[in-house]
Amino acid sequence: MPPAGGGAVFLGVDVGTGRARAGLFDEKGKLLGTASSPIQIWKEKDCIEQSSTDIWHAVCAAVKNACSVANAAPESVIGLGFAATCSLVAVDADGAPVSISWSGDARRNIIVWMDHRAVDQAERINARNSPVLQYCGGGVSPEMQAPKLLWVKENLQESWSMVCRWMDLSDWLAYRATGDDTRSLCTTVCKWTYLGHAHMEQWKESDSRDMEACGWDEVFWEEIGLGDLVEGNRAKIGRSVAFPGHPLGSGLTAAAAKELGLLPGIPVGTSLIDAHAGGVGVMESVPDAESKTGMSNESDEQAICHRMVLVCGTSTCHMAVSKSRLFIPGVWGPFWSAMVPEFWLTEGGQSATGALLDYIVENHVAAPLLANHAASQSKSIYELLNKILLSMANEQNMSFVSALTQDTHVLPDFHGNRSPLADPKSKGVICGLTLDTNEKHLALLYLATIQGIAYGTRHIVEHCNAHGHKIDTLLACGGLAKNSLYIQEHADITGCPIVLPRENESVLLGAAVLGAVAAKKFPGVRDAMKVLNAAGKVVYPSSDPRVKKYHDAKYQIFRSLYEQQLSNRAAMAQALQ
Repeated sequence: MPPAGGGAVFLGVDVGTGRARAGLFDEKGKLLGTASSPIQIWKEKDCIEQSSTDIWHAVCAAVKNACSVANAAPESVIGLGFAATCSLVAVDADGAPVSISWSGDARRNIIVWMDHRAVDQAERINARNSPVLQYCGGGVSPEMQAPKLLWVKENLQESWSMVCRWMDLSDWLAYRATGDDTRSLCTTVCKWTYLGHAHMEQWKESDSRDMEACGWDEVFWEEIGLGDLVEGNRAKIGRSVAFPGHPLGSGLTAAAAKELGLLPGIPVGTSLIDAHAGGVGVMESVPDAESKTGMSNESDEQAICHRMVLVCGTSTCHMAVSKSRLFIPGVWGPFWSAMVPEFWLTEGGQSATGALLDYIVENHVAAPLLANHAASQSKSIYELLNKILLSMANEQNMSFVSALTQDTHVLPDFHGNRSPLADPKSKGVICGLTLDTNEKHLALLYLATIQGIAYGTRHIVEHCNAHGHKIDTLLACGGLAKNSLYIQEHADITGCPIVLPRENESVLLGAAVLGAVAAKKFPGVRDAMKVLNAAGKVVYPSSDPRVKKYHDAKYQIFRSLYEQQLSNRAAMAQALQ
């Protein structure tokens, strides 16, 4: 399908955990074409690594294929934006990769976001109680960059001495495309302890420019043993920062343009982390009726503060904004201008959601046979499981599907608890196992896991609201948002309506917004969001009081599973003393 009227097209690129994707959008936010390309990943215990060279090749392939699918000529692409996981990239003075791997493999120069090698370093950093930690929920996570940097310095001295630039992956992509190593307020504030509000009094988004990076707390870096990173005007971690969507350098370099199949000079916007791009791609997706009635008595700025975006993929990020800074124990933030410029961002999260569902399903003995059945029906295994659950509820005369799991309870902390407990040592729990190995047993485990994930979201929403937020509406995007059962369970369990976007590819749209702003098609990110975001279906909580009563009871069991784990942990620690 050609771009509507042959008009301007915005290109968004997203590098996720397993794939690089590209999507083209018209001036109304309609998706014209998308393509993806796989990327390599190495996993060895807690160490999870990737290659920036491999990722760039995948990005180039995805962009070329997306342009072909959208029938978009290079000259029609007028703006480009990048989003990516918050993985850590190491390059030398020439931009070549530097290994961060025990293996010494020079290709492996990225510590992936979900890598947990730096748990010990995170604990030591947090023990110092630095003032900057209050802006990340009271402590850094091993998924943030400071602990990972400390791990490399302590374990890979040769690599440490060779690195000229440490960059978040989305910043590296923009640097690779433009040659400009200005960092984003999104990446630096959310993952590097950069204090973005240092710019709050001096600059507004409309002043768009590279800002001297005055938000680094040099005392913090020196205290944790990384003082060498703030030497030389912080060149290794960022001398200048900019609001997301700020145009970088002179746009796309000739070399990068040739590799991507685009024209040199195309404006490239300062980047976003992928989850935050999802927030930008969906947060203004408000149904017309709601915007005309329910919100008429509220200011525009207040209305957006009632929403929380769930970016549901391998993990889930829970994004909410406020005009005032809200300090919430165990929840990352408040981050100034890290997603919507000039708003404070609160960022909750669950480290394994899509990854957990895959794990539960793929490791069940019934999975291979069920996968074959699904393939023969041209369905996903999850569509088939949803169908099996409906059939089971009918067979057992259950009035609602959720009741099937009355004896099965899941604590979904298989990769720790990011929010609101901030406990990377938390473990997953399945309560109610039997000797069953059939597909119905798998369906029950799958449903109980979805519910456990949704109870985790309820815990995050309740915790945020108890500390000053007023969240009453959820917006969901990402792969799991396409699963109707997953979304309905979340609506029933949280009691919030869930708005789904018109376009499935919200992260790509958020990245494309950056290109549109860089191209000066909109004054700022939120102006672009209001035009390019659009609502699709709205999923409401069940009106059946029995459903609420059931989930309230299961939620209390969910909360007790963690308390029991803490008790068990203490008992065993005492026994081993």
